[in-house]
Amino acid sequence: MAYLIKILVAVAIIVIASELSKKNTSFAAILLGLPIVLFTSFTFIWEESKDINKISLLTQETVIILLAGIPFLFLLTWLLKNGFNYYFALGSSSAGIILVTLLIQKYILQ
Repeated sequence: MAYLIKILVAVAIIVIASELSKKNTSFAAILLGLPIVLFTSFTFIWEESKDINKISLLTQETVIILLAGIPFLFLLTWLLKNGFNYYFALGSSSAGIILVTLLIQKYILQ
C-alpha cells in the first residue's frame, strides 16, 4: 500500500505540472521548483525508518545534485533555443549533471 501511495503522489505531481504547462508555464515551473517530491520522500523515509541520519545524508546528497544540476538547466535552455534536438539537449544536460555530481562526490566529499 505504501508503494501505491508513493507512486500516486509522484504521478499526480507530474500530471499536474504537465497540465499546468499547457496553460501557464510559470505556474508549472513554480510547482516543479518546489521541493514537494523531496519533502514527501523525506516524510515517507521518516515514517518507515525514523532514521534521522539517513534523511540527513539524503538531504546533503540532494543539495549537491541540485547545485550540480543548475548550470545544466541553463545549458538545456541554450541548446533548445539554438535548435538542437530535444533528446540530444536533454541527454547532454543529464550527462553533465551526472559527471559533475560524480566528480563532486569523488573529490570534494571523499
